[in-house]
Amino acid sequence: MDEENGFGRAAGGSGEAVRAVAEARRMVASRGWYLMPPAVLSRCLGVAPAEWARLDGHWEDLAADPYAAEKGTSRLRRYGQFLLSRQAGGITPLPHGVFVQPDDSNPLYVDVERRFEPLTDAFRAEPVLGALIRLLGDVAAGLDDADEWIVRVHPFRVVARSGSLGQPTPEGRHKDGVTLVSSLLAGRRNVTGGRSTVYDAEGREIAATTLSEPGTLLLSDDRATWHAVSPVRPEDPGGPGHRDVLVTTLAAR
Repeated sequence: MDEENGFGRAAGGSGEAVRAVAEARRMVASRGWYLMPPAVLSRCLGVAPAEWARLDGHWEDLAADPYAAEKGTSRLRRYGQFLLSRQAGGITPLPHGVFVQPDDSNPLYVDVERRFEPLTDAFRAEPVLGALIRLLGDVAAGLDDADEWIVRVHPFRVVARSGSLGQPTPEGRHKDGVTLVSSLLAGRRNVTGGRSTVYDAEGREIAATTLSEPGTLLLSDDRATWHAVSPVRPEDPGGPGHRDVLVTTLAAR
């Protein structure tokens, strides 16, 4: 990877990490998507198991998503924005505000100003989140030579209960109206389903995978692809389940 274009200086500078991030960048730029396994991501971020466990703990402090509830889905989430600068890989929190997507991206929420609870202070300061944002900046640099990126961070928990569907994407196939979109699996408990599918510009399926192991990272070029996730159901109908994902997007400023 061209070090001059880097934001995170690829994960602690190890040669293996640099090559792994370069491969992710190349694949997203050439075919529109890339799936990074947990072991590779851990090495790229320099994250130990205890740090993954700490990150997962933030999903116990999310707030209800009233907009998903209108569509019959029990979903918890928070939302935050950051500015990622090429200079020293700097990450600056931005003021909390409404979340709006372009009208050619998400058909369910055209011109809707959605208001979500902000990320907690602990989540905003989470070292794993900072390392992930820098890695995503390195990947996004292969799509657009921007000096600054607007980073939007969305931790989601979709709840699955017997007799109802948990819809990770109630809007169906959509875009996020950004440059790079990523989905990081934080955890799954007592659920089946949740298959992530990436489509090309004409709507043809080009990738499909079920994020089943925490730490798996799915990346896609949001300008050239669409994406959706199938419903989740309880594996054991005697109790609820959930799927926890961190969606992080980057848009060139």
